[in-house]
Amino acid sequence: MKYLVTGGAGFIGSHLSEKLLSLGNEVTIIDNLSTGNLNNITHLVNNKKFSYVVDSILNREVLEPLIKNCDRVFHLAAAVGVRYIIDNPLASMTTNIIGTENVLEFSNKHKKKVLITSTSEIYGKSEKVPYKEEDDRLLGSTHITRWSYSCSKAIDEFLALAYHREKKLPVIIVRCFNTVGPRQTGQYGMVVPKFVKNALMDRTISIYGDGKQSRCFADVDDVTNGMIKLMDEKKAEGEIFNIGSTEEITIENLAKLVVELTGSSSELEYIKYEEAYEKGFEDMRKRIPDISKINKYIGYSPKNNLKTIIKRVIEYYEK
Repeated sequence: MKYLVTGGAGFIGSHLSEKLLSLGNEVTIIDNLSTGNLNNITHLVNNKKFSYVVDSILNREVLEPLIKNCDRVFHLAAAVGVRYIIDNPLASMTTNIIGTENVLEFSNKHKKKVLITSTSEIYGKSEKVPYKEEDDRLLGSTHITRWSYSCSKAIDEFLALAYHREKKLPVIIVRCFNTVGPRQTGQYGMVVPKFVKNALMDRTISIYGDGKQSRCFADVDDVTNGMIKLMDEKKAEGEIFNIGSTEEITIENLAKLVVELTGSSSELEYIKYEEAYEKGFEDMRKRIPDISKINKYIGYSPKNNLKTIIKRVIEYYEK
């Protein structure tokens, strides 16, 4: 197969590209490097089946031939990270909405199957956990910038489903929940790499809010394996899937676990959300996926527990 991976120089995209190549496929990526990094793919450039384009999915003249010349599209290009979205709201919405519309339009024109990555932010601040794919969404005021990300990804999902229903485009939507692993940066608010880097340098670890908010962290290997299996599953077309882990931990206990596993002398400090992000910032207390649907369709079940995941991140940053 010939695959196009948008956002392929990003954290998840680079792991997905690496895995597709290991299975004997040809892979081309496009990435504008706004949050991706060429260092993530340097180990792939000598592979004759790999190529990359540094450009934006907003550049239609570049994007269309890439889609035309592939067999399938993994669409991962998007604004990511709470910090990045708050600092770059216009660029985030433009990339997420117009960029995704471009991918869908050209995938439909050239009859290419496409998997679109969405986000757990779709569910907003709903307290009905675990989240099921068909659950209602609960969002805050439009004055709160973070909800623009949830809305833009929801538009992506509506567009994808509309193309499937009206044009019969084979589309699969995957909602990612807190994916973690080597090569992830804490620059845009990703909490595990940020905690690990500070712990390894014995620096203070900052926790936003009271630290009692909980999350479930999934290994990037489990997530990318699930994406590839979904792409190969005909029955998954036109469907939405949560992908992640159900192993829940509070952010406070996550920080303590990182300190323990690194043998660090780091201390914890607590910072108010408004000081860390913006006035009126809202967060959800729990974010737990129901993964029974993806398990039913492809037998997905996370293989790596949280300690293993954190150790992999520690080893990466130690190197």
